[in-house]
Amino acid sequence: MDDTRWIDLHGAANARDLGGLPTTDGHLTRRARVLRSDNLQDLTVADVRVLLDDYELKNVIDLRSDAEVELEGPGPLTRVPSVTVHQLSLFPERGRHTDAAATSPAPEVDVDKALPWQDRPGGPPSPPGAPEQDRTIGLYLGYLADRGDSIVAALRVMTRTDGASLVHCAAGKDRTGVVCAVALDVAGVTREAIITDYALSGERIDAVVERLRTSDTYADDLDSRPPDAHRLDPTVMAKLLTRVDEEFGGTTGWLSGHGWTPDDTDALRARLLS
Repeated sequence: MDDTRWIDLHGAANARDLGGLPTTDGHLTRRARVLRSDNLQDLTVADVRVLLDDYELKNVIDLRSDAEVELEGPGPLTRVPSVTVHQLSLFPERGRHTDAAATSPAPEVDVDKALPWQDRPGGPPSPPGAPEQDRTIGLYLGYLADRGDSIVAALRVMTRTDGASLVHCAAGKDRTGVVCAVALDVAGVTREAIITDYALSGERIDAVVERLRTSDTYADDLDSRPPDAHRLDPTVMAKLLTRVDEEFGGTTGWLSGHGWTPDDTDALRARLLS
């Protein structure tokens, strides 16, 4: 990866620019149009200035659940008048809670869905004989099945011309990885580049985990996992995109079933491509 794609922030470990990626027809994605990151709760004043001054950040696409947002509290970008935060959870939301905690008296997070690390003892088992990666792919397909509305809305935010958009979740790996992969695929980025970008989070995952361990929302679950439980397998993204091809005729085929139009595709490509 071009090292200049990483965004050096003190309060986020997995922030990068989706510019500079090759397309199948020889173009490159534009810099400072779509950014991706892990949780933004710990951004410093200097971090906020980097995002505003260097990237002209205007829109934040927050893929976390209602419960995560409530438990973590407002982040620093929610206090910036020029930035609009779009909360677009990838989980079914019933009232104030995720689907798994809808009847609970207080907000709870289904951390197994929010942070679907590989090799999680005690997590939902894979079918007999199925590799662990199939469980993660199943969770990713669940994002598509449960919240097509949120994914379409997220991609439409990316088409806005008033400045950069930043998409994030907790780790910036799974929910963010799926939404960014869909957007890049629609834009015509090569599959190899999409998979490579997904895998880059593996370079920062130890730092991401250490950050999340400082949050009461995620700490207990992470502390219960073995050190290597958070490894990242790039074949997960390759297989996910293949499944979408086989079952829906590709990402645009899947999106069209959720209200996406050819005009939306043109707008996204015009915004992202050089």
